[in-house]
Amino acid sequence: MEFKRWDKEHVGDLDLEAVLASIVATQLPSGEIPWSDQDKTDPWDHVESAMGLTVGGAIAEARKAFAWLASMQLEDGSWYASYKHGVPEDRTHDTNMSSYLAVGVYHHFLITRDRNFLNLYWPTLRKGIDFALSLQAQGGEIHWAKSPEGKVDPMALLTGSSSIFMSLKCGLAIASELGYTMDYWVSGMQRVRDAIRTRPHSFNIAKSRFSMDWFYPILTGALTGAEAQKRVEKYWKKFVVEGQGVRCVSDEPWVTVAETAEFILALSAMGNHEKAKIVFDWIKDARFDDGSYWCGYTYPDMVIWPEEKLSWTNGVVLMAADTLFELTPAARLFSHAFWKKHPSVGRHL
Repeated sequence: MEFKRWDKEHVGDLDLEAVLASIVATQLPSGEIPWSDQDKTDPWDHVESAMGLTVGGAIAEARKAFAWLASMQLEDGSWYASYKHGVPEDRTHDTNMSSYLAVGVYHHFLITRDRNFLNLYWPTLRKGIDFALSLQAQGGEIHWAKSPEGKVDPMALLTGSSSIFMSLKCGLAIASELGYTMDYWVSGMQRVRDAIRTRPHSFNIAKSRFSMDWFYPILTGALTGAEAQKRVEKYWKKFVVEGQGVRCVSDEPWVTVAETAEFILALSAMGNHEKAKIVFDWIKDARFDDGSYWCGYTYPDMVIWPEEKLSWTNGVVLMAADTLFELTPAARLFSHAFWKKHPSVGRHL
């Protein structure tokens, strides 16, 4: 594997080695990556951190993270919503958290081209996606979770279902690489996409104040082209603080680095690389003295809050840098054009 040098020619004055080091320092000997030191771990953010490790070339650490997650999978294919030092804390079975491994595995494959890695994690990610699809409603939306007692929560999240759409695309790409035909995954992917595009009322948990509900349908490719551009423009002023970044929620003066970095991924996915680079430049100084990124900050008083150094925030910053500066072959992971031309997935989109 060859990676572009992280120098000023490619990423300006950002110390991406320091960002990578922050994630590595947070990872436990078991491979688990908590949010921060002595904090909880959730499966989705654990994968996001592992993807950051892969972008940074910390392949051994990333594989240790994937191995830990696989070891924690439950019999029904799901994971608990959170752990602490390997001990379950929140025993909710979340569909989005249980399917996101497919995104991390495909991302890792795009960089390493290691088919043995795909074969190793195929049974695990297949069970995770199957669990998510087992909670798909008749209208295509995906119920967000089962309770610890096994009761399905009938509510659906737009952000969660959008993320599962991305997981299904990656799952189908992996299946094709390994020679599997997963027709019911294709159907599930198309049904959740159609729900996002044409039946927004299906998502019955009101999260419209959260910026992720704004850009996740774009980031994951459920909305593309003119629909995506219209959505960006419609809510830009609601969530974007010019020169600062993206609010986590529309009614609070709190810019978060992770949401800003994910929005950068969404803009880049649409092909709007210049706008994405402008937004990326806004957060270049939102860093601790060691070079790792803040979780967020209030404005206009610029109070850093919370003060913890979050592994997944630094992970998605690495992914944003990758998509903008093409540090690795995984820079195209969220690109709408990449998926449209994908030999096995594109014809189904």
